[in-house]
Amino acid sequence: MSEFDRAAEAIDAGDLVVYPTETVYGLGAAALEPDAVERVFEVKGRDRSKPLSFAVPSVPSALQYVRATERERRFMATFLPGPVTVLCRRRETIPEELTAGRDRVGVRVPDHPLALRLCERAGTPITATSANVSGQPSVRELGDLDPEIREAAAVVLDGGKTDGTESTVVDVSSATIHRRGAQADEIEAWLETH
Repeated sequence: MSEFDRAAEAIDAGDLVVYPTETVYGLGAAALEPDAVERVFEVKGRDRSKPLSFAVPSVPSALQYVRATERERRFMATFLPGPVTVLCRRRETIPEELTAGRDRVGVRVPDHPLALRLCERAGTPITATSANVSGQPSVRELGDLDPEIREAAAVVLDGGKTDGTESTVVDVSSATIHRRGAQADEIEAWLETH
């Protein structure tokens, strides 16, 4: 069985997987399963009031889980796949545990072949949060993985060294950049002109 099959089965079983993205290493779990989402918060020591994003293999698959406006769809078509987290209104299938009770959820379509393959193979949205203990630096290579994350993960996918620039988090509806990261200038320019 390939590492990808093992990783997809782990996600299906409610376990955690560490996977590479074009920004930093991510911690993946079944994003529609409240118990799996809860494990991500627990292992990271993350404040429950801070929502998590989810990753999917394409924009059309993202639109099954969010209600995107025409402008949000145009933005996604321009910037995804890419190092961008787009906040959209969630559909009912997205659990409140993931969004910390908010009506918007962060969508990622990572521009990384291993991450996209994992999203595809898992067949469900997976959590898209950095694979680190909250407050610790993001992980760019597996040697820097916190021991508690490594122990908690059923599978760790090695994609070598990642870029390390975190995704830009943007709410297109209010033209707000919540976190400046990769491509922030281009995103800002798009928001001003579209």
